[in-house]
Amino acid sequence: MMNDFIQAGYTVVGTENNENKLLSFLKENYPNVIRDTEINIEELKAVLGLPIDEKVNGYGLNFVGRNFARAKYAQKTEKELRLNTTLSKNIDTTGNLVLKGDNLDSLKILKNHYSGKIKCIYIDPPYNTKSEEFVYPDKFDKEETEVLGLANLSESDFARMDFSFKTKQSHNGWLAFMYPRLLLARDLLSKEGVIFISIDDNEQANLKLLCDDIFGEENFSSSIIINSTPNARNYGHVAKMHEYCLMYCKDLYSTETYELVDEKRTFKYSDSVGEFNIHPLYNSDESFHIGNRKNLYYPFYIDINSGDKDNFYKISLEKNEVYTKEVYPPLSSKNKIQFVWRWGKEKASKNLNIEITGYLTEENEFRIVRKMRHTSKIARSIFQDSSFSGRKGTAEVEGLFENKVFDYPKPLQLLKTVLNIGAEENDIILDFFAGSGTTGHAVMQLNAEDGGNRKFILCQLDEPIKKDKPAYKFCIDNNLPPVISSITIERLKRAGEKIAKEIEEDNSKNGMFEEHKKQAPDLGYTVFDSTEAPKLKVDDKGQIAITENDTDAMSRIYNMIFTVGLDEPTQVPEEVVKDCIYKIGNHYYITNSQKITSDDYSSAIKNGKVFIDGWTASLNGTLQNYKEDVKIVF
Repeated sequence: MMNDFIQAGYTVVGTENNENKLLSFLKENYPNVIRDTEINIEELKAVLGLPIDEKVNGYGLNFVGRNFARAKYAQKTEKELRLNTTLSKNIDTTGNLVLKGDNLDSLKILKNHYSGKIKCIYIDPPYNTKSEEFVYPDKFDKEETEVLGLANLSESDFARMDFSFKTKQSHNGWLAFMYPRLLLARDLLSKEGVIFISIDDNEQANLKLLCDDIFGEENFSSSIIINSTPNARNYGHVAKMHEYCLMYCKDLYSTETYELVDEKRTFKYSDSVGEFNIHPLYNSDESFHIGNRKNLYYPFYIDINSGDKDNFYKISLEKNEVYTKEVYPPLSSKNKIQFVWRWGKEKASKNLNIEITGYLTEENEFRIVRKMRHTSKIARSIFQDSSFSGRKGTAEVEGLFENKVFDYPKPLQLLKTVLNIGAEENDIILDFFAGSGTTGHAVMQLNAEDGGNRKFILCQLDEPIKKDKPAYKFCIDNNLPPVISSITIERLKRAGEKIAKEIEEDNSKNGMFEEHKKQAPDLGYTVFDSTEAPKLKVDDKGQIAITENDTDAMSRIYNMIFTVGLDEPTQVPEEVVKDCIYKIGNHYYITNSQKITSDDYSSAIKNGKVFIDGWTASLNGTLQNYKEDVKIVF
């Protein structure tokens, strides 16, 4: 059907696979292709989609099913979204999303609009422990391997993959499951973005190698140790108290992370603005040097006659008869690498003698220093406070539900800390293993505390809850489907109500005037279900037809918005013609196009860009007259 529109001269949107857009950016987007300045031909073939052999005799980065997993990443999803107004909250105003369904499909749907836009990702994937009984969940059979182009897969190789994928706690199956999802996560991260992944000893070593491969080992930032079980049981040879949280950057040199509040910090100096400590303005990391940061290497000039009692001196970026002493960043003492400044010239010019100043050291050397006023510090690699414990997470969920409805939920403080490190107040946060919904709760809580406007996107499978679990009874008693996503959404609902109540009580206690009252943050979310996308089939008479699809008109419009990628999917489109034409700004989205008139087409084309739902369009009729002015979306 797509080919029919293409051959008829229409521009078609939504036919791209996950590889095509990035092939010319191998170094930036596929660091696993280039190692030690050499190209890995097998990796390049996989990226390019060329015929490949499924190697099954390796381990680690050559795990059984790796090429199959790579092909799953590139495969176009056969799912689409259906708007769920019943479960959504504040749909007209919210900027948050909840996508129910397989996260592999959800990530592919998100990619069109959100590629390169997500600042921070946190995930808590399956740990592949004995109690979880993890089994590879993605579609795998002989037909699927052929569809994915694994042309040279022998019967014995297929049998080994089949065995690995069906075996409980298989490292190969777990890696093949994670691989395409992490590839998509990397696509979604902004250049400044970071990803945090919780894990324990069962797969930590494998996950580290996998992330080195996907994100580039040069973009590894930290393996954070979390004191998750402070009161470890007296069991085994060594009582286990911790888990890990791996942190990777999309591009280490571009990533900016943020310091955490340090309430114990004291200050040595003060000025008219307030108290402060000082820190050199030059960057003491040898990775940043004049060879790769030339724009951060420039001189300051000091007025050597302006010193005060604390040895601070006035500075300028221009040399004249007053500012005569030239100061550059120093060389590193170890390797004599030329350091550079942390700030560019423009930012420095706005902060001269306010936040940066000259300073005469005890060694009688002039330096440029930054005034550090805030009570904060760089995050440490060990999170040992009791607020990070698993018991704390369990207590928080029980407090909201009055029941233990989720096993091992992550504590709120862990997510708040991670988000404070990796995201700012207006960033988008993604969690595609949403579970109990802690990430969404943390986003709303942080926004309530600091007035931020962070937005969350949560993805959660409708995973059935076992009948012997308290969560199953909770769902049945509350007329909810007994699936994990019900707990995710109910957590968001109850956490939002709790936050709103706390803000209302605080405003009432303080007796504030209306204009000074604290406003509740965005406590809403738009929920989408996953459903089968339309596809072509051959009927009993050999005729090609579209599979039956009962997706409503508004959901078809939202699917177009996700696919086209020009407008925020959280925006509510304005109705122009009921069940047919909707718009956001000057972008017109049309479904059921056979029902609209020439005047409707002409008006939309005159006022903006027009996108037509290809699954409800026909080559016959009015549409033929406007092929040069519209784009068909599949």
